[in-house]
Amino acid sequence: MEEQVIQTALPPKMRINRLEIKDVTGALAEGVRDFRRFPLFGLFFGGIYALGGLFIVVMLSLYHQPWMIIPVAIGFPLIGPFVAVGLYEISRRHERGEPISWRGVLTEVFRQRERQLSWMAFAVLFIFWIWIYQVRLLLALFLGFKIPASLAAFATVVTTTPEGMLFLMVGTLVGAVIATVLFSLTVISMPLLLDHDIDFVTAMLTSIRTVVENPVPMLTFGLVVAMTAFLALLPFFAGLFVALPVLGHATWHLYRRAIASE
Repeated sequence: MEEQVIQTALPPKMRINRLEIKDVTGALAEGVRDFRRFPLFGLFFGGIYALGGLFIVVMLSLYHQPWMIIPVAIGFPLIGPFVAVGLYEISRRHERGEPISWRGVLTEVFRQRERQLSWMAFAVLFIFWIWIYQVRLLLALFLGFKIPASLAAFATVVTTTPEGMLFLMVGTLVGAVIATVLFSLTVISMPLLLDHDIDFVTAMLTSIRTVVENPVPMLTFGLVVAMTAFLALLPFFAGLFVALPVLGHATWHLYRRAIASE
């Protein structure tokens, strides 16, 4: 990581570092190491995320909306950064040499509801709602009243008909834009809010600046996160038990490489 820093409007004694691809690979390697050091914590938080995804799928099936399972499953990782707060806290405590206990970690996680992270939760959920709304809008535009009643029939329609293929192409493009926006807003802001007492708007602006000033390494990390999360969804969300903690720890370490505290 280079010593050169980028002068931006950050809180006093904080700067944004220049990042390289080796910082991304290093953060991912440290994420794997933290998961191996504290596997039970990782499996716990990853399990909450995975079971939450399964619960949504079951509820959609019970309410006879199986066609929403695919877009919900794709959009579900958007709320991952908020779920990973506990993982950031574990990496932060380990980095500082502080004791790591269930009581200490969970107490800090619940304490965030009184801080700026609670406002970030609203922002994340609002963007997730936008994703779901635009999927319903695109379904109405391209498929109209031909939406199948089963998941298998829906998959057949969107992969074998011109209208379905167009829906997939436009939906993928719109989803990529939404995911990029949310990634830019949260990748640095979430761990920054846990680590410093600043407002969530400043944290989001700092996160965006970090991505804008380091587009190649940051978007590479975002691509790795997206691909890993997608593959983790395939075996009925089971892969999230490992993927979420590894990516959560890695995000903390990338934040520590990106933000310099003087």
